[in-house]
Amino acid sequence: MIVRTLKECEQSERRVVAENWESTRMILKEDQMGFSFHITTIYKGTDTHIHYQNHLESVYCISGEGEIEVVGGEVYPIQPGTLYVLDKHDEHYLRAYKKGDMVMACVFNPPLTGQETHDSNGVYPLIE
Repeated sequence: MIVRTLKECEQSERRVVAENWESTRMILKEDQMGFSFHITTIYKGTDTHIHYQNHLESVYCISGEGEIEVVGGEVYPIQPGTLYVLDKHDEHYLRAYKKGDMVMACVFNPPLTGQETHDSNGVYPLIE
């Protein structure tokens, strides 16, 4: 059994901070669960280009408001209780409104190793 608290994960190498976001990776590839689980904060007033070419992601908004814009497609509002799934490696922009940060619960398949950050194309590398 694995038992961890968000607080202890935030105080470890499992917390990764980037310019527009931070992510506390509570379950990683090394845990051998077949997925990774993260609590991610998208900083208020930011616009982040993302294109997970190597991963599928499911995201649930816990708090805050913003939107996701699929490149060449729809714009969807995000608010607490919204779930979105990037099931087709959807290239998108994730925006947090200026009212406050968005806090999201995220699941990745295949699982992340822990230190991934977006490259210049918005991609996480696939680390075997």
